[in-house]
Amino acid sequence: MNLEIIQNLDYMAILALVGKYGLNFIVSILIFFIGKWIISKLTFVLGKILGKTRIDPMLSNFVLNSARTLLFIFVILAALSNLGIETTSFVAVLGAVGLAIGMAFKDTFGNIGAGVLIIFFKPFKLGDSIDIGGSIGTATELNLFSTYLTTGDNKTIIIPNSQVISSKIINYSLKPNRRVDLTFSIDYKDDLKLARDIILDIAARKNIILNDPAPFVGVLSLGDNSVNLAARFWAKNENYWAVYHQMLEEVKIAFDENGISIPFPQVVTHHIYENDKK
Repeated sequence: MNLEIIQNLDYMAILALVGKYGLNFIVSILIFFIGKWIISKLTFVLGKILGKTRIDPMLSNFVLNSARTLLFIFVILAALSNLGIETTSFVAVLGAVGLAIGMAFKDTFGNIGAGVLIIFFKPFKLGDSIDIGGSIGTATELNLFSTYLTTGDNKTIIIPNSQVISSKIINYSLKPNRRVDLTFSIDYKDDLKLARDIILDIAARKNIILNDPAPFVGVLSLGDNSVNLAARFWAKNENYWAVYHQMLEEVKIAFDENGISIPFPQVVTHHIYENDKK
């Protein structure tokens, strides 16, 4: 019985069918991989063109990511169409599925919308030093879904765009200059005017400290154990940490050389003996 079925098979028709759909399958594979290669070349050229314009790097990066995603979807649809799959109905089904997925992944699509808002309002640009909800670093990348920060110790922080747009953003790079705020404490018995002059003299000898606005030193508060001096210096953004650390070190050395002490809290304890209770 089985032998009879095998003998009655139309091998020519089977071969024609296999040849037809096998060829379509091979062509679809070629469409996919060639299309993927073309996308990489097109996005490379587009990146070069955008790089030569005055477009903000963050916007350029966003456009490249969006173009790459849309072109990839187009290539997939072309490959499916070559297989004989009706792409119009497929797109309709995809739209229905997309609606369901959109409800499930509304936060993901919210990140895309938030990314567009970041591009439009420009609260920061790539290379800026920023604080996003307590996460501090340099903005290195903005894609469809996330913002990337690189910290001072070379860690990468990835923040969803929806969180970025809803958080408080502090941009340390938006203005060219930044103020360095330091506090120096001296003992009550030390010469207040001398301490103030020492700090200002050190600041005056530093080229990385700006003269306008002029450095300022004044009494901040009278503490329990010390007189606290507020010192304020202005510097270029790139010199902020250099001014911060150099002033702390050099003022400490100068205070030691001039006999000005930096007090520390002292605890006085009273011992009560048995004889004292009588």
